[in-house]
Amino acid sequence: MAAPIEPLQDHLSTVKHVLLVLSGKGGVGKSTVSTQIALALRSAGKKVGILDVDLCGPSIPRMLNVVGKDIHQCSEGWVPVFADKEQRLGVMSISFLLQEEDDAIIWRGPKKNAMIKQFLGDVYWKDIDYLVIDTPPGTSDEHITVVETLRGYNPDGAIVVTTPQAVAIGDVRRELTFCRKTHIPVLGLIENMSGFICPNCSECTNVFSKGGGEALAKQFSIPFLGCIPLDPLLAQSLEKGESFVDTFPQSATRKAFMEIVDRLVAVEKDYP
Repeated sequence: MAAPIEPLQDHLSTVKHVLLVLSGKGGVGKSTVSTQIALALRSAGKKVGILDVDLCGPSIPRMLNVVGKDIHQCSEGWVPVFADKEQRLGVMSISFLLQEEDDAIIWRGPKKNAMIKQFLGDVYWKDIDYLVIDTPPGTSDEHITVVETLRGYNPDGAIVVTTPQAVAIGDVRRELTFCRKTHIPVLGLIENMSGFICPNCSECTNVFSKGGGEALAKQFSIPFLGCIPLDPLLAQSLEKGESFVDTFPQSATRKAFMEIVDRLVAVEKDYP
């Protein structure tokens, strides 16, 4: 792995908006949501960074087709890998620091926490509008480190992701409790995998139950940002590392992501 560098500047202070993507449950699609929100923000004209702090399961680079890219260092710190020629979408992940893509991260908590602090402090994001932070599932050491490190920067808050099933809702309820106890504002809740869109007729079928996310949002008095269906075209885009929101402009799933981003951008005026 690349040798760590000493922190040189306070780079987070130049980031206008910081969004945490959280869920108490693994497999609900946090990385998918993080990636598509970042792409949708870029499509809306924003300059975006996405930070993958899921150290043991970094999937963002594959979803954005930047696997195997090298991290460079400048006088200000680490330079993110850019996923587009215009350099409007920067990416940072532990994946870029591994000698082999399949190398496992077998670290205890303190080493993980030190790596997360370095990611938050040393990456030279420059003048981005939004930093989207994709987190691992749960409410463990990594989450506490992120929250404590960000506390002085007044992050916009958390986007919490769930799926409709009761087993996921229970874990996500604990994540919302974590946000309350750590004083992280919750920007809203997204119900992912909410129905299946047929690629032939575009009809939506509720493979799982539906409405659990919206009911949970009402229970906790937080905004419900919307539903994201199971969409084969989205899965196909993720496998190829393509931008779904750019490739399928007429898709109902794209519309759902853009509506979520519109709601997030609409509250910019509330943050200096």
